[in-house]
Amino acid sequence: MAERSFKKEVEKLRLGAGATFEGEGILAVTKALLQAGVAYVGGYQGSPISHLMDVFADADPLLRELGVHFESSANEAAAGAMLAASVNYPLRGAVAWKSVVGTNVASDALSNLASGGVTGGALIIVGEDYGEGSSIMQERTHAFAMKSQMWLLDPRPNLTTIVDMVETGFELSEASNTPVMIEMRVRSCHVTGSFVAKDNRRPSLTVGQAAANPRRDVDRIVLPPAIFQHEIEKVEKRWPAAQTFVRDRRLNEWFGPERDDIGIIVQGGLFNTLNRALELAGLSDAWGGATLPVYCLNVVYPLIPEEVVAFCAGKKAVLVLEEGQPEFIEHELNTLLRRADLSTRIVGKDVMPRAGEYSGQVIGAGLADFLRSWAPERAPARALAAVPEPDLAAAVPPRPAGFCTGCPERPIFSAMKLVQRELGDLHVSADIGCHLFSILPPFHIGNTTMGYGLGTAGASAFKPVGEGAGKRAVAMMGDGGFWHNGLSSGIGNAVFNQDETVTIIVDNGYSAATGGQDILSSRADNDIRTTHHPIEKAVRGMGVGWTRTLTHTYDVARMRDTLKEALTSPEKGPKVIVAQSECMLNKQRRVKPLLAKAAKAGQRVVRERFGVDADTCTGDHACIRLSGCPSLSIRPNPDPLRTHPVTHIDNSCVGCGHCGEVAHAAVLCPSFWKASVVVNPGRWERWGARWRGAAIGWLQRRHARHLAARAF
Repeated sequence: MAERSFKKEVEKLRLGAGATFEGEGILAVTKALLQAGVAYVGGYQGSPISHLMDVFADADPLLRELGVHFESSANEAAAGAMLAASVNYPLRGAVAWKSVVGTNVASDALSNLASGGVTGGALIIVGEDYGEGSSIMQERTHAFAMKSQMWLLDPRPNLTTIVDMVETGFELSEASNTPVMIEMRVRSCHVTGSFVAKDNRRPSLTVGQAAANPRRDVDRIVLPPAIFQHEIEKVEKRWPAAQTFVRDRRLNEWFGPERDDIGIIVQGGLFNTLNRALELAGLSDAWGGATLPVYCLNVVYPLIPEEVVAFCAGKKAVLVLEEGQPEFIEHELNTLLRRADLSTRIVGKDVMPRAGEYSGQVIGAGLADFLRSWAPERAPARALAAVPEPDLAAAVPPRPAGFCTGCPERPIFSAMKLVQRELGDLHVSADIGCHLFSILPPFHIGNTTMGYGLGTAGASAFKPVGEGAGKRAVAMMGDGGFWHNGLSSGIGNAVFNQDETVTIIVDNGYSAATGGQDILSSRADNDIRTTHHPIEKAVRGMGVGWTRTLTHTYDVARMRDTLKEALTSPEKGPKVIVAQSECMLNKQRRVKPLLAKAAKAGQRVVRERFGVDADTCTGDHACIRLSGCPSLSIRPNPDPLRTHPVTHIDNSCVGCGHCGEVAHAAVLCPSFWKASVVVNPGRWERWGARWRGAAIGWLQRRHARHLAARAF
């Protein structure tokens, strides 16, 4: 169950030639692949292209009609290895994943692919997750493309341009026998617009037909002595072929007048932001009608020397807009101009930040500095963007990332805090996924994180021998990370080396961190995938002897006791706890529409709610410190003789019961109560509610009379 369904939108993929296609970037990419005659598609979900994989899954009937094979890959390495089908056969293939972390995982396959080269077009669609909205370390794909000599497209965020770059990317790959990467930034993935569609094309050769007619070219296999020829071929044949193709097909774009004293060179993905800054400075309009020359690099690697020289000739200075450090494009531009004996000044990181996302405000400020130095008559008289109030940070409270209301992972860390209270602090090797939020308040649990599914491997150096003997390290891992690579690199490695780590595998039924997609251990039925493969069975098959599966993580006391047992058990070797409860966010997405439909149909619907008795609450807020649920807050104490605010549960409560479980397991105050909210109650329930209301009302009135009498 993905976080969003595209069942309706994928019908647009059937549009034929001349029709207007409207939608967002990821739908445009899918349509472009079908128009280009792609034979196979694979990938691994992850922001910002996670929805692209969801689109393919929902479009599976259409893909089958066209003879296109779609594979939901186990990880990015598996997806990258799929492109081996394009090495010897004229098959057009595409894979997709989140970069740069996904590219790192796929690096072995990509290096081999780029070395031997391809016969069919091979396209790698990467979600370039760089900037303030990112969830990963700040790196760029550019360095990887340069390292492996793969061509890198960075299309202008415009659906027509994106579609053209996808289709042309296959042709560029075939013309240069080189895999091509196309980076899709967050804004490009989700920009909306329209383009004129073409007919979908069946692949000229399907993967089945290729398998029936095997081909072999030993020169394409990455082994000595071929590998030494591959490098020469890259530089002397493939690179010039790519440059010729890009130049002849004019994949890069020019805006504004042909001649001027100054100009701007910009990565394609930054063009819209640049144009907005120019518009605010009075130097462009909303349609890209710039009044100074702009050279838009839809292909950021390789650069085309003839185009660069032609654009820079006769100009005093050119502003280069390139996010990140090192400034690869700026370095190469300086080299190209020196070789051409041009004196044009390249202005880049001297006016632009070396690190961070180039937002409209950042580009506006750099543009203003550039113009003041090289064209003062065109420099804006005022700042191009409003400056935030200096005391904004003091006025707006911080909102760190955290678990959703009712998240089944929250009680795991509540239990861990209770265990640490008894056994002392633990070294916890965290992992990529929702459970990484444990490093933040109120839990403050987690020492390091090394990558998706690498929690157990990250704890492998900590073994309880010598000093510190008996103190086992704890490793976290999600079910998505487990199937991604944690089974082999984490559990298998721990078994082989007889590590003494305790691994908690959070099994919430989906790859929740990447958008709620089904995985091997999902308990939901899937029409095109196989599910219902228990994690504990896989762990035991790998050789783990001590395993426990808890099917209700909200039972904090049992979670606490099981973790304590794992940490103190005399049994040698790795210990694994599989903690199962469905992702609450996906559960609410699934259940709420069903409950609303049932209530509308007049059926009886029950929803549980929790609350706090203000008269009983002591006001020490230990429940909040051990839980941190967003539905837990505070409100003024109703007792005039008590000044401490009491705990309050707001209407966002989903009735998971964690707060009450924490109170019980930690022996806190018994101030929590549970109520059942019934919609469309039965006859006896309505009668009982009226009776209870009358009885309570009579008691309240009697109490009020008693108080009034005492007052006199």
